Amino acid sequence: MNNKYLAVINRFSDLNILVIGDAMLDVYLEGTVNRICREAPVPIVDIKNVNAVPGGAANTAMNLVQLGARVDYISVVGCDHEAELLKGALMRHGLDTARIRSHHTRQTITKQRVTAGSQLLVRFDAGTTEAIDSELEQWVIDKLTEKFHEVDAIIVSDYGYGLMTRKVIEALKTLQHKKQTILVIDAKSLDKYRHIGATVAKPNYQELVTLLAITEPAPSGHRSDQLKGYGPELLKKTGTTYVAATIDIEGALLFQHGKKPYRTFSKPVENTRAAGAGDTYISALTLALAGGAAIEIAADIAQSAAMVVLHKSATATCTQNELSHYFGNSSKYTSNWQELNSRLDLFRKEGKRIVFTNGCFDLLHSGHVTYLKQARTLGDALVLGLNSDASINRLKGNNRPANNLQERIRILSGLESVTFVTSFEEDTPVTLLDLIRPDVLVKGDGEYTLENLPEAPVVLSYGGKIEVNLMAGVHQQPTALSSLKV
Repeated sequence: MNNKYLAVINRFSDLNILVIGDAMLDVYLEGTVNRICREAPVPIVDIKNVNAVPGGAANTAMNLVQLGARVDYISVVGCDHEAELLKGALMRHGLDTARIRSHHTRQTITKQRVTAGSQLLVRFDAGTTEAIDSELEQWVIDKLTEKFHEVDAIIVSDYGYGLMTRKVIEALKTLQHKKQTILVIDAKSLDKYRHIGATVAKPNYQELVTLLAITEPAPSGHRSDQLKGYGPELLKKTGTTYVAATIDIEGALLFQHGKKPYRTFSKPVENTRAAGAGDTYISALTLALAGGAAIEIAADIAQSAAMVVLHKSATATCTQNELSHYFGNSSKYTSNWQELNSRLDLFRKEGKRIVFTNGCFDLLHSGHVTYLKQARTLGDALVLGLNSDASINRLKGNNRPANNLQERIRILSGLESVTFVTSFEEDTPVTLLDLIRPDVLVKGDGEYTLENLPEAPVVLSYGGKIEVNLMAGVHQQPTALSSLKV
């Protein structure tokens, strides 16, 4: 089943996508609150970290690049420090900024969020949101005309901040009518694009409420039921072949002519601070369609990419590797260490941090689950090495293991914290570590020190780090492995 999704995702690298839309800079100021201001009863935030990332249509372009595509991006920003930060972030991720024009009449749209712990305290918005002038308008049309029919698909990301003027939309209509191209519209005001002949419209729930003039919005959890009967009206109002309506925690509804709505489901994510999941959704949907996938397959892939982002924080993106892994990449488990190393190479190329831990994990308890979660926080991918049955037998006696290797693999692979699982026949994973060379080796048992840890010399020899005694304070009574719900 997953092979057909993986085949589509693998084609992303062959595609060239054009994005046009409002560029933003999302700034996250993260700190702590320990006191109240004297001038007024407001918290004083001691800023510990500042992170500036592309937002708006720039985040859509970033997602496309991270998913493997080649991207041309057309936008207008100011001649200011924020524009330099935005362009710098895009270039560091391999995106060409030649078609992002800085102009003295504009101020780059910037959204600054101040957080303390997991709490968002305030957001400050700044930047020019009026329509671009006639000279910039013509420049945008020229760039759009130049690239429109050279790419595999086009995404319009219109936040209503002045780039997509009436003349630019008319030029888009002329180009699309001249030669039909996969054209996906993500716009605050979808009615402006009704007559251009677009392929897909992607409204969120609030945009649907406005478009359909719904006077009584449904509470969260009941919105998909409210919208199911609106398919024909939505398709008429947008003038598109498909409407992919994203509905937050309820997933998405795909409407098409002559068929019942196709539902994709989201999984609840506790305390998510992610932003930009809609940008990720539209990026993956467009790439899947441009790669020749059926619309239902494209919708499944798009929903999965959005789920990857929802497990992150701030304005985030989904990579091609992460999306492939979400669909299983065949299996989390491999006994072939060379294959494991090849999978890890994909993470290394993205600058990701590899964490490794090992053990029997035979009589599993909740402390083990907590330990693996903690180990995962030390990097971007957690490799779990399991002692083979014969190895456990030598270490723990003839009555062990209580659960064979296949059963342990089945359960442990279901843990979200675990990225890959492998096994080894030796009493220690020294040979495995020498091959895959993780950035961090984690040992949970407090009996280990650097002096008595057998794996320490090989890890230290290539510059890796070692964390010991991670399970301090999380020990619990063992639970039968087969009864653990994961």
